[in-house]
Amino acid sequence: MPAWRTAAALTVAALALAACGGAGGAVDGSEVVAGGRTVNLGPDQNRVTAEKVDAIAAKVPESIRATGRLVVAGSSGTAPPLRFYADDDRTVIGVEADIAVLIAGVLGLEPQLEVTSWENLFVGLDSGAYPLGLSNITVTEARKEKYDFATYRLDTLAFEARKGGTWRVTKPEDVAGRTIAVGSGTNQEKILVAWSRQNEAAGLPPTDIKYFQNASDYYLALESGRIEAYLGPNPLSAYHVVTSGKTEVIGTFSGGGGELPGKIAATTKKGSGLVEPVAEALDHVIKNGKYAEVLDRWGLADEAVAKSEINPPGLPES
Repeated sequence: MPAWRTAAALTVAALALAACGGAGGAVDGSEVVAGGRTVNLGPDQNRVTAEKVDAIAAKVPESIRATGRLVVAGSSGTAPPLRFYADDDRTVIGVEADIAVLIAGVLGLEPQLEVTSWENLFVGLDSGAYPLGLSNITVTEARKEKYDFATYRLDTLAFEARKGGTWRVTKPEDVAGRTIAVGSGTNQEKILVAWSRQNEAAGLPPTDIKYFQNASDYYLALESGRIEAYLGPNPLSAYHVVTSGKTEVIGTFSGGGGELPGKIAATTKKGSGLVEPVAEALDHVIKNGKYAEVLDRWGLADEAVAKSEINPPGLPES
């Protein structure tokens, strides 16, 4: 079974277990109630949609308008509620998919949601195979050298550990000597490595950092005790905590790792001409309430932005 199907299957199983326990009850084969929220796992998502805005659509580069489609790529490594597969193992669902559908609607284009690896997402952006990427991508100064960004969510990270412990993470010193997993090549890896080095310089033990390929692997390692915590996007942890009932969030931080705010953005190849209409499309759905509907649907209202920013200050290289 491919990795993304394994992750999706484990998620559906976790939701089903949560629905049978105190967190809620099953609605039908494609919906469960977890933590008081109805989660539709089926391919018929009844997504929130947006009408075409001619003035904004006219700004889309002709090479894209001529196809009638907006190809939006995302990483196969993400998980609920960001981006995952419905119970048909084919339909891409989640908040990232819903935001992509809103953008495409305003631009008058048919959304084409593509799945790729994290590394190949950027290869595809570079080559033009993917005009747009929506995959929980944090704006960084290094990435701004090659890509343009239009922000649409705040970047919040979470430490997730087994339920019932007393350990909490409120500062870098709290990860000294701990065994923590993180995704390779991610912003959260950069933060964790920097904290570990800072602790070593202060005479504290380093963090034992572990890497796995898929979200399901991280959670299996956490449940078995091979790791003490997983540092990842807060939406994933918040969703997993509710649906598994076995873990808890023990600390949250901005994607900047401290006071600097991290921001998640739609990503295009630098100078492609697409970022401006994408930002305007996002501003349009923010103003008309469609954006809020999507975030609320996935329990992410706390990560809303008031306006889409083009190429804002990104996280520094060091």
